[in-house]
Amino acid sequence: MTSTAPALTTAPEDAVLPGQRGGTDVSAAGRPIRRHEWTRDVLACLAFLALAGWLTLGLWPDPDTRTLALNPPDQILYEWFLAHDTMLWSGDFSLVTDRLNAPYGVNLLANTTVILLGGLLAPVTAAYGAATTFALLVALNLAGTAIAWYLLLHRTLGASRIAAAVGAAFCGFAPGMVSQSNSHLHMTAQWLIPPMLWCVVELARAARSGTARPRRFIACGVLFGVLVSLQVFIGEETLFLTALALAIVTVTYVAIVRPPRAVLARFAAGLSLAVAVAVALLAYPLWVQFKGPQSVSDGVFSPHYFSADLAGFTAFSPLTLAGDDTAAKLTTGPAEYNTFLGWPLVLLSLGLLVWLRRDALAAACGAGALAMSALALGPQVTLQHERTPLPGPYRLLMHLPVVDGALPMRFALAAIPLLAVLLVLALRQAARSDLRGVRVGVPALVAAALLPLFPTPLPTKDRPAVPVFFADGLWRQCATDGDVIVPVPLPTPEQPLPMRYATSALTAFALPEGFFIGPHGPDGKATMGIQKRTTSWVLSEVARTGVVPAINDDHRLDARKDLTMWNAACVVLTPGHPRHAELQRTLEALLGPGTPSADVLYWPRTW
Repeated sequence: MTSTAPALTTAPEDAVLPGQRGGTDVSAAGRPIRRHEWTRDVLACLAFLALAGWLTLGLWPDPDTRTLALNPPDQILYEWFLAHDTMLWSGDFSLVTDRLNAPYGVNLLANTTVILLGGLLAPVTAAYGAATTFALLVALNLAGTAIAWYLLLHRTLGASRIAAAVGAAFCGFAPGMVSQSNSHLHMTAQWLIPPMLWCVVELARAARSGTARPRRFIACGVLFGVLVSLQVFIGEETLFLTALALAIVTVTYVAIVRPPRAVLARFAAGLSLAVAVAVALLAYPLWVQFKGPQSVSDGVFSPHYFSADLAGFTAFSPLTLAGDDTAAKLTTGPAEYNTFLGWPLVLLSLGLLVWLRRDALAAACGAGALAMSALALGPQVTLQHERTPLPGPYRLLMHLPVVDGALPMRFALAAIPLLAVLLVLALRQAARSDLRGVRVGVPALVAAALLPLFPTPLPTKDRPAVPVFFADGLWRQCATDGDVIVPVPLPTPEQPLPMRYATSALTAFALPEGFFIGPHGPDGKATMGIQKRTTSWVLSEVARTGVVPAINDDHRLDARKDLTMWNAACVVLTPGHPRHAELQRTLEALLGPGTPSADVLYWPRTW
């Protein structure tokens, strides 16, 4: 999110990106790259992978029976997405799926799906299950983001190896990133962002050099558009936050440096080419998302609730060395420690901004970080849980299309790479200083600010195995591929456990209701899930209270109507629920005796 700066000023006219010059590997500054330097880069990347593996170690004894302890429902949702993405390989895939919320379906792009990730790892999912793919992605997203930033900072922007490693580690493993790793794969998959910025750097360099390399200029514009399109199928919210932060940084930088208009015009032409490519590639998917079946026109989450507490910026995340659980009250949940930078890093960042105030890139990054952090405060500033009279800058963006789909508190995530670049610039400036106190003091201060933020392993816990009836494919006794199975209890946003049963079958059968975003509120307003029908409401009340109602003919008629509307092939009572006996009596009163199979009872279609 900061790449235009060195491209416009600090890089020499003949600077090239890592590649070939006369058969010799060269760095961004044209310096020959020795082979052992590549080895050091590989070791740095392996270190990022090792750290990510250690943070997710709790999932690996058995991914099928282990879960992230702090956000299990979202893990179930993403595992279902990953299982469904295997259909990309079979050709039976649609952006509006009929395998959830039968018979209405679910618009996948209106939800936080990770279609590209699921498609790429579909062979892993098919062989080892969606839980294994999920565990892999939690780790790979963190490591991949850090690796991509390391290569951009070191090989493209010319930072020293140590400075690049520090900045990249913060980009990949900052408290907000580790917190979002509690099931939010769409937010942590940021490894395409640095390649996008690589394209921006090249476009800016080409714009400055005129028409010296027109083919490279066009290629970078096209590649940029392709990468943007791919990111849409990983995480649109991340793409939106990146674009907004990049716009703020670029405008600030241009206002400070004031490059020639001809340079700006050529740079704008390159960006226009990227936009044209992205629009061409995304025209149909975006139509499906915003105008297609089961699309939503508004955000489902309240910006007033999902706003950052001002006190959170100086707090330490409970998922870091210096953290404790008391800070958790400053946010909405363990997946949203987005602003928890700790007071040492906040003070250091402000001090570095003052120290580097003459550096245009540092000033632009600082402006971007401050702007995104301010937007994270939402429409009204909150301090220690108390609403203050101060309006937040986010109020200016409320109700704008697309913006209301992003949670305000997540705007702070875009400040992470901006702060990382600020740290890299400070380390570079300190290394060039003639004062020993500066050369030693600045790295020491950076280490002191970052050490308390070192992440701790993600908390995990056991979860029950999927019933044998589903895991071993016995569900085919009452249904075939594409049929609807009604599990009891039915899946809901609060209790999505039954979605795991369809996940184990790679979503070969469909489910009614479930955990998703859809247009099922008044006037098509966005909702989480769908309103319960009479039968699902009766069963949910039995599951909640343990009280079996007096079933009469009206209940049985409602059950037949609901099952017919769902086009259900069978009803399955799954094991392990605390109210299993009461649910069985209710179903027998509604549908008659069930058929035992393995560890379930099922009722085939007779209605």
